[in-house]
Amino acid sequence: MRHLRKGRVLGRSPSHRKALFSNLVAAIILTEREVTELEPNAPKVPGRIITTLEKAKEIRPLVEKCITIAKYGVIADAKAEEFATKAERGSEEWKAWRKSDSWQKWAAARAPGVTARRRVFAIVKDKECVRILFNKIAPRFLERNGGYTRIMRLAKPRLGDNGTRAILEFVGQNDRTSKKSTKPAFEATASE
Repeated sequence: MRHLRKGRVLGRSPSHRKALFSNLVAAIILTEREVTELEPNAPKVPGRIITTLEKAKEIRPLVEKCITIAKYGVIADAKAEEFATKAERGSEEWKAWRKSDSWQKWAAARAPGVTARRRVFAIVKDKECVRILFNKIAPRFLERNGGYTRIMRLAKPRLGDNGTRAILEFVGQNDRTSKKSTKPAFEATASE
């Protein structure tokens, strides 16, 4: 019996499973990176990965947790901007700001943002991924209270082992919206 045993094992040891989850979370976040001509593996659709249904169901809570943590970090960074200085680092004005009470307030306001970045890095283990999450993805979901991803089951199974495939994607970009059909306006005939 599996009393108090939550989650899927996925046929892996605990360390392998943790690495798999970390890599999949990083994979979906990295699809949002800037596409350059030097990047040969640009994603076909940003914010979307295709994996097995079971893996997608296990990864979804981790992705949503990372986004929620990042949202708190973005809010803390915005509050810290109130006490920040525009002076160049090392200048006399910057040194005066560094010794002032304003710097203490800035450091205290920025601390939750730094903690949030460290918490996400502990899950994802990729600095570029953390940067993309805090700069692009979290600001997009500031007004949304959860439900940042969706899982859509694919009709065709995986070729090698007939595993059920699914798409895990961010909500909002690839939404299908129903459009109201309008009747065509026929022109009046000239004979009338």
